[in-house]
Amino acid sequence: MNINSPLLRKFITLGRIDAETVKLKQREYNSTAELISKSCQIDGHELAEQCTDLFRVPYFDIKDFDVSLISEELIKEKLIREHHILPLIKKGRKLYIAASDPTDYGAFENFEFSTGLSCEVVVVDYNQLENKIEQLLDATGGLHLSEDEFKELGDLETEKPKDISGSDEDKDDAPIIVYINKILMDAIKKGASDLHFEPYEHRYRVRFRIDGILHEMASPPNSLASRLSARIKVMSRLDIAEKRKPQDGRIKLKITERKSIDFRVSTLPTLWGEKIVMRILDSSSAMLGIDVLGYEPEQKKLYMDALEQPQGMILVTGPTGSGKTVSLYTGLNILNQPERNISTAEDPVEINLEGINQVQINPKADMTFANALKAFLRQDPDVVMVGEIRDLETAEISIKAAQTGHLVLSTLHTNSAPETLTRLLNMGVPAYNVASSISLIIAQRLARRLCPKCKTPEKLPDEELIRQGFDKDTLSEIQLFAPKGCDSCTEGYKGRVGIYEVMQITPEIAQIIMRGGNSLEIAEVALKSGFNNLRLSGLKKAADGVTSLAEVNRVTSF
Repeated sequence: MNINSPLLRKFITLGRIDAETVKLKQREYNSTAELISKSCQIDGHELAEQCTDLFRVPYFDIKDFDVSLISEELIKEKLIREHHILPLIKKGRKLYIAASDPTDYGAFENFEFSTGLSCEVVVVDYNQLENKIEQLLDATGGLHLSEDEFKELGDLETEKPKDISGSDEDKDDAPIIVYINKILMDAIKKGASDLHFEPYEHRYRVRFRIDGILHEMASPPNSLASRLSARIKVMSRLDIAEKRKPQDGRIKLKITERKSIDFRVSTLPTLWGEKIVMRILDSSSAMLGIDVLGYEPEQKKLYMDALEQPQGMILVTGPTGSGKTVSLYTGLNILNQPERNISTAEDPVEINLEGINQVQINPKADMTFANALKAFLRQDPDVVMVGEIRDLETAEISIKAAQTGHLVLSTLHTNSAPETLTRLLNMGVPAYNVASSISLIIAQRLARRLCPKCKTPEKLPDEELIRQGFDKDTLSEIQLFAPKGCDSCTEGYKGRVGIYEVMQITPEIAQIIMRGGNSLEIAEVALKSGFNNLRLSGLKKAADGVTSLAEVNRVTSF
């Protein structure tokens, strides 16, 4: 990204973006247009229109442009990826190029040098350009290959990023290297959170989890299963010869000069070979800030108030993949100040946070959560984060730390905030310790966010709305939306948003805990105290048009 771009300077002059923000954010984005669009919350179409007015460059609506019309001689994958531009059509010695930043003159000069043509630039919608580039590169280097087509990959040049940890490879493995690199890059582009490589008796499939839902993306020849798993294991620094036991590793993939993404890799022996699951660990997700996670204003205030306390315990609960890690890391980033000593015990350490002392749990070396926590308390801590409370010993030490002047953050696998309290009691933690040490519990789920470009109004009968849980006095004000699907999204959804149940331990709830009350009693009192449960929070997200009622029903098990 060119930080001296005239486009960037223009938006700074106009006051639409702060120069300090540019310095902080420049490492996170690959292009000037992406930075402006994400930091200023400017729609891609609006950005293109402003570029047209400011720089007198013609606007082109690329939405319906057919990328298959682009001549093969013009497809310079490295330049397209690096500069985020797209060659459209050649007329004589003139080449028309689509760009979201019409001031990236270096990019146009590189294209002119590469093609020997004179470039004419048209400005296009940033988001539409993203989609067209993806369509073009998917069409020219797609993942659905026959065995004969796969062999031809050996002639492809492996573009950066290619410097992935691993050992020297035999030339016969070049197609495998290219193919795996393409899959990883495709997963990052599509915003996947997990990749699944799955061998079966007669087929092999690759699936991406996008916005919480698995989609089949590729089906390479079954005969390549062992070579694919071997390549991934080499990249992850795992034992290639060991195929009978599960293994865990990591890959660091360099995306740009300044940005890299980690993959957490897990292998599992199955009936027909090794299944491999890779989780994408993007450190930028931990830097999102609390405002974009989806907390309602009153829920955000409760969380922020709890973080400001010098002691006590904050518990984040929910199933695997519900966003607990991002919520915890967001809280840790808020607390991460030079005057605080923060230590975390995690299994595994998913994202590295500068300024925080992170410890990897290793049971083989007797480095358990409980032992790590004991060591933390001898290290003069202010804030302690325990990845998960799994047993009574860890729970007791955590609670003792919360009672002796430390702020403790941790997670539990429970379905709701009230159930978290009864879970601790069932573990054997005394009721008076639970009531006196825990200050806040956050139960959460992740719901798919409706695509703002194509969501369509949905009308349901009043009786159905009441049955779903909406307040009958507000039915006239409710406007629900349903997914439709377009070029900018996946099945009508784009991104995810958190749905939260944030429950403060009030004196009334503490009394129920002390007398051995159950989770139903706690839930009833919490609701009367104004703490919305997951269902009500989800319905509010649907009523606000953020997600659909069908999606709320999916994640809250209605």
